Amino acid sequence: MITTNKSHPEEFILLGFADRPWLEPPLFIILLVTYPLAMMGNIAIILVSILDPCLHSPMYFFLTNLSFLDMCYTTSIVPQMLTNLGGATKTISYMRCVVQLYFFHTMGGTECVLLALMSFDRYVAICRPLHYTLIMNQRTCLLLVSTVWLTGISYAVSEATATLQLPLCGHNKLDHLVCEIPVLIKTACGEKESNELALSVVCIFLLAVPLCLILASYAGIGHAVLKIKSVEGRTKAFGTCSSHLVVVLLFYGPAISMYLQPPSSITKDQPKFMALFYGVVTPTLNPFIYTLRNKDVKGALCNLSRNIFSSK
Repeated sequence: MITTNKSHPEEFILLGFADRPWLEPPLFIILLVTYPLAMMGNIAIILVSILDPCLHSPMYFFLTNLSFLDMCYTTSIVPQMLTNLGGATKTISYMRCVVQLYFFHTMGGTECVLLALMSFDRYVAICRPLHYTLIMNQRTCLLLVSTVWLTGISYAVSEATATLQLPLCGHNKLDHLVCEIPVLIKTACGEKESNELALSVVCIFLLAVPLCLILASYAGIGHAVLKIKSVEGRTKAFGTCSSHLVVVLLFYGPAISMYLQPPSSITKDQPKFMALFYGVVTPTLNPFIYTLRNKDVKGALCNLSRNIFSSK
């Protein structure tokens, strides 16, 4: 194996599903279809949220950030997956792996906190409607979103940098489709217990704490909604939150099963399927979930489509 220096290899070999080559063609086709769908769906959400004055509210400002994040999230891994699954070349250069590591985990960490922020927004809107515009003003929203992004960046920089310091002892084969922190820790040799502990502590902060905040927000929302006397009012309130709850379940379920356990205990294929799910399936489904369950977004999309076709 050629190395640039003693500390890291020149390139990594991403084994992917090399032991089950029959899986590669169908997965390649699925990714080839879902990636453009994810991009188009999220671009559509961003466009209608910006262009339609009716959607100029904190909820859609956060949704725009989520759509942009999902686009970056899926773009950070899907092209590499397509290269891995569709060709004979299974390698990725060390620098590309490093860039992917930082980018992918920045998006993942940011989404964890952003989903909690979106649930807080819904809590204020339903439980404190008279104070909503005062609490969630433009300045506060910008400050909250900036904090969310800085949290994700800080997580990625600290954890990825610590992981890249681990010695690989000549190993350059990663049993994965992409470069991801738990797999790199598992591949490393020598003392890595401190890295596993640090990853677990940080992931408790980034996964368990935001999830508790989400559950607390929805407990308050549920209590407030049950006090609404009209059936129409309750239905409208639950409808506003149901899309976000589905997205939370789709994202947090796989992420918790992947990151809230020691990397050494992760099974062989778990990282691959989890990466496919929360890096591909979730960003693809999010726009459709928010569109199908939200009359305002559906109406805005219809108006945008009509304007495009009428201008032609």
